[in-house]
Amino acid sequence: MPSPSSRGLDEALDNLATMAGRFFVGEDLDGIRRTDATFLRPGRRVIAKNLDVPVRRSSYRAGWHRLTVRTAALAAAAGSAYAYLTHPAGVTQTLTYGAPAAMLATAAGGVVYRVKGRERRELLEEWVEPLHQALADPLGVSEHTDPASYLHVPVDFSDDDAEIRIDLPLHLKFNHDQVAELVMQKLALQNASFSWRLAGRDPHLIVKKKDRPPASLGLDDHGVRDLLASVPESAPLIGLGAGKKKVSVDLDHESPHVLISAGTGGGKSTILRTIACQFLHNGAQAHILDFKRISHTWARGIPGVHYCRDISDIHDALIALGAEGHRRIRLAEELGDDVLASDPSLVGPRNVILLEEINATMAQLRRYWEKNRTSDDPKTSPAIDALAEILFMGRQVRLHVLLVAQSATARALGGPEMRENFSTRILVRYTMNAWKMLVPEVTPAPKPTRHPGRVQVVLGGTARETQVLNLSEAEARAWAMAGVPGQHQPLTLRKTPAPAAAPGDPSPVVPAGLAAGEALTAVVPVPGEEELIGLRVAQRELEGVSLAGLRWARINDPEFPDVAGRNGQEYLYRRGDLHRWARNR
Repeated sequence: MPSPSSRGLDEALDNLATMAGRFFVGEDLDGIRRTDATFLRPGRRVIAKNLDVPVRRSSYRAGWHRLTVRTAALAAAAGSAYAYLTHPAGVTQTLTYGAPAAMLATAAGGVVYRVKGRERRELLEEWVEPLHQALADPLGVSEHTDPASYLHVPVDFSDDDAEIRIDLPLHLKFNHDQVAELVMQKLALQNASFSWRLAGRDPHLIVKKKDRPPASLGLDDHGVRDLLASVPESAPLIGLGAGKKKVSVDLDHESPHVLISAGTGGGKSTILRTIACQFLHNGAQAHILDFKRISHTWARGIPGVHYCRDISDIHDALIALGAEGHRRIRLAEELGDDVLASDPSLVGPRNVILLEEINATMAQLRRYWEKNRTSDDPKTSPAIDALAEILFMGRQVRLHVLLVAQSATARALGGPEMRENFSTRILVRYTMNAWKMLVPEVTPAPKPTRHPGRVQVVLGGTARETQVLNLSEAEARAWAMAGVPGQHQPLTLRKTPAPAAAPGDPSPVVPAGLAAGEALTAVVPVPGEEELIGLRVAQRELEGVSLAGLRWARINDPEFPDVAGRNGQEYLYRRGDLHRWARNR
């Protein structure tokens, strides 16, 4: 009978032989087969039962791959030991000087790996892992399976030419429609085709976009000019969506205001330019409040455009527009709903307000008011109050705000209630946080794409991927000026006597730059703007412009009006052209 010591030795030798066998065939050393990996083929899913912890990534590798890594590690350890036994001094010196360098190289490599792999890690956390949790039960896949082992989702899966591959189990005992619906929901796909390839030992599913928006959209593309000319006056074309379907927003029936949220380089000004030139083409007026000063140079000098670049001009323009809105509300009340329904233009021409970079503009308006207000004035800027009133006035007054923001926070817009007035929101190159803040009702948020001109238009709780119509500055200017003749009457801002306050009402606020008893009022110009006048007459009408300044501008300013006639040796100009030049200079 063998002694206990000999039995223990035999067991140890058996265990050693078993471990060596597992080592050389590339299996897990504890003998548990966790995945369906073989010696030649990597694994796709977990097959072991009752696991308490996720399976290591190495368990998915093919046996030959693991054997190669183990052999290399064993050879490196043996070589290091042999070198130390034969040349201990050299090895010690190498470790002394090489260890710090190796540590620095490892740290640098780790930093590079973290930076370069950030986008991939975000993809796994935001999209692949939730998709795995949804598909694990329908596909019969263990929840401990590594999602990346069978869900092959590229980082740019929202791009038009992206391809998503899902490896399927061999048993094929799952509901195809259920799997397709879950993929659409978890990856926030709007239109996709599903190719089921079930034959053989490699069943898989290929998911691609279908009915994609056009890759680009310009004025010279087939049918675009006719489409642009056919859209209703109140519903400018934004672009084309899936299947080249028209995407527009009707400011009279759907949403009186539009919010555009985009990161740097997202094409905010291009979107505004495309929408604004269509309104101008149809006889509307445009008020461009551009603190950056150069966002819309294409619109300078166009009839019907009031371009404000200085913060004081923006401040006064907002107050004037607020006053115009109140005038229109009173007029709409007098006319009645039935009359306005038959002819909405009775309250006045449509006015579109382009408000660039709201974050910076609102901060500048607050700072401007703090510097210019008196001790009797309210702390809140009257221009910001006027903007809030315009947003709440509704579509009947035909005042529409097209607002651009990099970060459309409630504070930037003056409060959450102001942001809620934008029922149409256009998002481009957005973050997940921006989407959750602006359109939380649309979940999950579609992954943003860096495709040029590709945006998400959200209206009525539905997001539509859209390729924006891209008009160059020259094309936008030409389209704006080729519109309905005789309807471009720019809003004029005039100082008028302030209305007397009713008994018991608080004292009216006097905006900066006005004296007591004066108000800034928006009025439509009186007839006579087509009358031809000379520079001497013009300098008496144009506030703050001297005759010498007019003569200098005639020679040096490319936006100075063209000569419309002559009276002997004197050049004559249209009165309206000179007044518009003076406002926009």
